[in-house]
Amino acid sequence: MQVLIIEDNQDIAASIYDYFEASGYIVDMAADGVTGLHMALAKDYDVIILDLGLPGIDGYELCRRLRQDPHRLVPIVMLTAKDTLENELEGFKSGADDYLIKPFALKELAARVKMLSKRVNRTSASQLQIGDLSLNMDTREVCRAGKQINLNPTLFKLLAFLMQNPYRLIKREELEYAVWQNNPPDSDALRTHLSNLRQVIDKPFECPFIHTVRGFGYKLMDNKAKD
Repeated sequence: MQVLIIEDNQDIAASIYDYFEASGYIVDMAADGVTGLHMALAKDYDVIILDLGLPGIDGYELCRRLRQDPHRLVPIVMLTAKDTLENELEGFKSGADDYLIKPFALKELAARVKMLSKRVNRTSASQLQIGDLSLNMDTREVCRAGKQINLNPTLFKLLAFLMQNPYRLIKREELEYAVWQNNPPDSDALRTHLSNLRQVIDKPFECPFIHTVRGFGYKLMDNKAKD
């Protein structure tokens, strides 16, 4: 697996580099945003580990520039010392797939990188596939086990965001922002929509995809592939 580390703190970058190299990864490093962006565009990495506070181009802007290319679907783990919900939401808005607060355990970072690298088969920018569940962003078609499923716009947007972030614990506020931006409806709306989504995505089938992690948020995962 090929990993790019974009981190200006030499000690942190070296620790990550040594840990991943010892685990058998092919690792490249950049110490500023401009160099990191050039490297990310020049080579197809399996995962990018991206610091938020970079010289030249910060992590938000670098992430946004990478996401402008619809064919560049490399997963991005954003590292930051900023632990507010607003910063976390801004990271996901810019296109990050995961968000890890400093200080962190290298073992946890490695686990997240491994999960991101295998979590979803994105056959194109518009086609999402997890297990027997597929969603096409262009045609708005949703299928599970060969059966077509009709979703209203809100449920489609909710499922699309979950499928773009599988196996990751997603907070309630993040889901609300993804669907309604800065104007979420009443507090029970998300619960109601998730219940309706489960009725058509999970209930008719043997294994559920949508899981509630009580007190924390939600996960979409294929239990058959999680190991």
